[in-house]
Amino acid sequence: MFGLFKKKTEEDKLQDKYKKLMEDAYKLQSINRSDSDQKYLEADAVLKKIEALQK
Repeated sequence: MFGLFKKKTEEDKLQDKYKKLMEDAYKLQSINRSDSDQKYLEADAVLKKIEALQK
């Protein structure tokens, strides 16, 4: 209830983006391997940003 109006931090936004990219990459894996690999690379870049924020 008290977190209703809480703004998302930069780390929360990046984690949501990472999760979405990983889901998209998984779905594309059986359809188009090169697009899937591209999504995994984007997700890896986002993960590195998350790790940099945590330090």
